[in-house]
Amino acid sequence: MLYIYMLGYDVDFGHMEAVSLISAPKYPEKQVGYIVTSCLLNENHDFLRLAINAVRNDIIGRNETFQCLALTLVGNIGGRDFAESLALDVQKLLISSSCRPLVRKKAALCLLRLFRKNPDVVNVDGWSDRMAQLLDERDLGVLTSSMSLLVALVSNDHDSYWSCLPKCVKILERLARNQDVPQEYTYYGIPSPWLQVKTMRALQYFPTIEDPNTRRSLFEVLQRILMGTDVVKNVNKNNASHAVLFEALALVMHLDAEKEMMSQCVALLGKFIAVREPNIRYLGLENMSRMLMVTDVLDIIKRHQAQIITSLKDPDISIRRRALDLLYGMCDVSNAKDIVEELLQYLSTADFAMREELALKAAILAEKFAPDLSWYVDVILQLIDKAGDFVSDDIWFRVVQFVTNNEDLQPYAAVKAREYLDKPAIHETVVKVSAYILGEYSHLLARRPGCSPKEIFSIIHEKLPTVSTSTIAILLSTYAKILMHTQPPDLELQNQIWAIFSKYEGCIDVEIQQRAVEYFALSRKGAALSDILAEMPKFPERQSALIKKAEDTEADAAEQSAIKLRAQQQTSNALVVTDQRPANGTPPVTQLSLVKMPSMSNVDHNPAEQGVSQANGTLSVVDPQPSRPSDDNIGDLLVPLAIEGPPGSATLSGHSPVFGFGGAPNAEDALAIAPVEEQINTVQPIGNIAERFHALCLKDSGVLYEDPYIQIGIKAEWRVHQGRLVLFLGNKNTAPLVSVQALILPPSHLKMELSLVPETIPPRAQVQCPLEVVNLRPSRDVAVLDFSYKFGTNVVNVKLRLPAILNKFFQPITVSAEEFFPQWRSLSGPPLKLQEVVRGVRSMSLVEMANLFNSFRLMVCPGLDPNTNNLIASTTFYSESTRAMLCLVRIETDPADRTQLRMTVASGDPTLTFEYVFSVQLYNFYFISTTKHHLTTSVQIEGVHQGTIN
Repeated sequence: MLYIYMLGYDVDFGHMEAVSLISAPKYPEKQVGYIVTSCLLNENHDFLRLAINAVRNDIIGRNETFQCLALTLVGNIGGRDFAESLALDVQKLLISSSCRPLVRKKAALCLLRLFRKNPDVVNVDGWSDRMAQLLDERDLGVLTSSMSLLVALVSNDHDSYWSCLPKCVKILERLARNQDVPQEYTYYGIPSPWLQVKTMRALQYFPTIEDPNTRRSLFEVLQRILMGTDVVKNVNKNNASHAVLFEALALVMHLDAEKEMMSQCVALLGKFIAVREPNIRYLGLENMSRMLMVTDVLDIIKRHQAQIITSLKDPDISIRRRALDLLYGMCDVSNAKDIVEELLQYLSTADFAMREELALKAAILAEKFAPDLSWYVDVILQLIDKAGDFVSDDIWFRVVQFVTNNEDLQPYAAVKAREYLDKPAIHETVVKVSAYILGEYSHLLARRPGCSPKEIFSIIHEKLPTVSTSTIAILLSTYAKILMHTQPPDLELQNQIWAIFSKYEGCIDVEIQQRAVEYFALSRKGAALSDILAEMPKFPERQSALIKKAEDTEADAAEQSAIKLRAQQQTSNALVVTDQRPANGTPPVTQLSLVKMPSMSNVDHNPAEQGVSQANGTLSVVDPQPSRPSDDNIGDLLVPLAIEGPPGSATLSGHSPVFGFGGAPNAEDALAIAPVEEQINTVQPIGNIAERFHALCLKDSGVLYEDPYIQIGIKAEWRVHQGRLVLFLGNKNTAPLVSVQALILPPSHLKMELSLVPETIPPRAQVQCPLEVVNLRPSRDVAVLDFSYKFGTNVVNVKLRLPAILNKFFQPITVSAEEFFPQWRSLSGPPLKLQEVVRGVRSMSLVEMANLFNSFRLMVCPGLDPNTNNLIASTTFYSESTRAMLCLVRIETDPADRTQLRMTVASGDPTLTFEYVFSVQLYNFYFISTTKHHLTTSVQIEGVHQGTIN
């Protein structure tokens, strides 16, 4: 069976035989049963439950060989069922003094696997003392396995295991100082390096060591490790000793040791980055980068700057990357010029794989540590010239912002831009930044030789035939600016520029065409042109987007990964946008800002387009340089709805329901499948909650709820059986909303996960909370958002239905007659095909009805039904259980009586058909024209009357 399984064939027929062999009394049979079961079955397999009792009998039995087989199986497979049933027995084996070390060692590793599957199996209150006793174990095999368990326990909750900390220090003393270990646990002269590494890793989960004696003992051990490690020729010994050394370095940094020991660590790493062995050089550079997080060692690291720069030219790209990271981290005002010049010099010969990161970091260092702004302009222009293809737009946007905001820098920047345009071959990005700067500030160079408007235009226009359409648009703006600055006008120059505008008035690119037409018309305004095309205003001061981009592209070293993981676990994914509007309601452009929560940065925008759009008294962010959201991350979409005016402005801004059919106000009963309690709040909502929900059933963005203090909006994206919603929680007031809580009450057929919601929403701020949805199977039940907050003395709690309904998982599909009729005939009768008669329908044309079904994600297929009064629609339903399932609908209408119709629904899954029929029934509120509070219709299933639905 194992051989067949290894060849990739199905061996379901033998699972029961393998499980039954576990209960065999003889060792060979039992061994085969355990081996085959552990290979063929995973933790979720149904047959595994049959083996739990047999495995438990072996664990609590007296046969040590059988105990080892059972513990090995449980440790390999794990699973919550095993954890709940066997954890207590495994713990007893581990602490039993009558068991041999071999069994206890396996028990410790088995308990580790069970703890990872279900942390609740280890009772912290009674187990911390047991763990401390286990650390007194003399047998190093049991001790090593127990230390692995301790690392997992303290990583989850270190407060309960303070009693283990002195024991860990004693273990290190025993190994490193006394070397009290058996010969078989000594590896190339190093006492049990594995146990040393695990012990020091466990100590790093404790925040500090307060006992002075324990701290002193630990530092003595660490000092011995640091002093006793050197590079030797034997590779295996190097690997073991360096594993211990680098873990010791991490512990020294964690404990924030004295400066003398830190200096010793840096000196030791300095030796490592100078050796020929590439692996050791790599580890030395990486750990020196980590040392940068420690205070007061930067000056010591700077002594090795020359050797680090040498590593930047290493043949191994991974070493070059670590050297670049280290240079970037150790740069400050004192050495910025030297490091940036080295990076620029290296840029010409650097690998293509590194140039983008290299250019980005050089630009950031030039910006952060520039001794003067003229040097910064020189560096950025050199950077663009040498690595144009690898320079992102953010870099030249940033230099334009600096030049715009500093008047003293503008003449110098214009001179440098003019010099670069004289070069015979320059990169297109240099053309962009030079053209932009000269368009704005070339008039400051009018008295310099070779800088008249005509000469500036001529040198820029030479580049026009060689650039792309996006650059042509910038050049047209530059020509218009040159015309504006040329007063009185130079007729020859004016005619040349007008001829260019005329040429591009018929360009196929809409952006270029529009600019050409408008600039041509504006340039005829004469002196008024200077008012229309005035200089760009200063940009609002904002944090550089380059720094955020550099953080995203940094290599994920082990320490950085751990830091990021802890940050993700401890903070919310929410993005907060604040509107610091003054009391009079006047919306100044520069007062819309981003609040860091937890680590989002403001984004630099294209200098040609910036700001906040303002209409109808509503503020909304305009992202001038939008990064296209990936299909997998709609959480990056910023502010799809507005934070509206002060309390009392009850107008609904652009979010009126899209349907116009009668009977909607009473239709909330139709979708009240999920129980929503009657809500009694002193704060009344603005608008009809049910109508807002019904509108969102047909579209993917809009307002779900609004009251005088908060506005909750939704933006959603659906793909097959998965969906991503973003809840936008907008505080409309000048005081914070506190005690904010949001809980999702999902139905059984939906798996939903909401990111953390902050307890406080700042004044005039908006919070984004992503919500992941997975559709497990067809159902018409609706998820509920239980939302509450406190404003002043008002405590508001609302339960809102979420529009994650059945039709969101439809994908419209067009079927031909050759595809439809065979499928329709094959689905004959219930439960795959059901019919429903609907009465009381508002009279509407077939076109209106077709549009309505299209909004439900049903594709109406014209011409399939020979009766022109009938409609046929098709769609594909997606869920985890059904995957892609074709659904067909036939609507039969009576031209003499348009107030009734008959629906026939068919699919290949009985549950889907049943839920689909009643979902269509529930959606009928969009076209039922009755004033009843309850929807009453007769249901026929293939002519059999099944009763009345209320």
